[in-house]
Amino acid sequence: MTEAVLLEGVTKRFGRFTAVEDFSMRLPAGQVLGFLGPNGAGKTTTLRMVMSIIYPDAGRLSVLGHSKTLEVKDRIGYLPEERGLYRKMTVQETLEYFGRLKGLSGRRLQERVATVLERIGLSQWRGKRVEALSKGMSQKLQFVTAILHEPELLILDEPFSGLDPLNVDLLERLIAERRQAGAAVIFSTHQLNQAERLCDRIVLINRGRKIIDGTVAEVRAGFSTRIVVLDAVGDLSALARHPGVVEARVTAGHARLELADGTDPQEVLRQAVQVARVTRFEVQRPDLQEIFVRLVGRDHAPTDHSPGARS
Repeated sequence: MTEAVLLEGVTKRFGRFTAVEDFSMRLPAGQVLGFLGPNGAGKTTTLRMVMSIIYPDAGRLSVLGHSKTLEVKDRIGYLPEERGLYRKMTVQETLEYFGRLKGLSGRRLQERVATVLERIGLSQWRGKRVEALSKGMSQKLQFVTAILHEPELLILDEPFSGLDPLNVDLLERLIAERRQAGAAVIFSTHQLNQAERLCDRIVLINRGRKIIDGTVAEVRAGFSTRIVVLDAVGDLSALARHPGVVEARVTAGHARLELADGTDPQEVLRQAVQVARVTRFEVQRPDLQEIFVRLVGRDHAPTDHSPGARS
């Protein structure tokens, strides 16, 4: 399988601060990779190295078979964390401008502009200036500037930030379409439920070092802790005090219990049926949110204050 992105032992320093250390990652064509980590972990620094905005101090990097992204820039779509559009341009002018930057012209450019405007529901706004758009409209417009030229590699830094559920669903479908077309997609996100739903692979970075790399199933299977989920008619609060329950979230008619190693879930069920009428009982692996919190820590605080290595 062709590697769209390959990083081997990449390190980036800003003065005495090491933002990314000995970091390796592979992304084949036709896959979506969720790039996860807390603020200040090194995500944006890594993506900027992939984009040749900054360069590593050590290690090897390849993008679409080239060591410098500038050599293949017209085959890449990039949505940076810092959004920015030309506010006095119209929506049509904005897309035409970004399309020309990526090598589109003539009839193909006009067809692509019409297609993406229809997909994101902005056809009637094509003649309006960007400054007249709502925040959600602007974010959708910025997103499609990154996919207008149908890139082979799509890099998205927090693409869903601030969007309502309908627009999140729209962007998810557009990402899925690029994957189905054979493109490789990297997206950095704090929305772990979306990563779990959309991604073929997950990479978790913390304090500049990789701590997880694998499919969602592989990542979840690597944790022996089991989660018991119950729905019931009755009071489940007593389950929080059951021996072997290390963490409990109990609300009216629902309980989510984290069990210590060696605790028998059936014992939990036996106690539950004594106090309530159980309508649902499942034993699960931890989800990405729980794994993230466990590995990174609840009180992680960013230590990076250098302007080039924010996240």
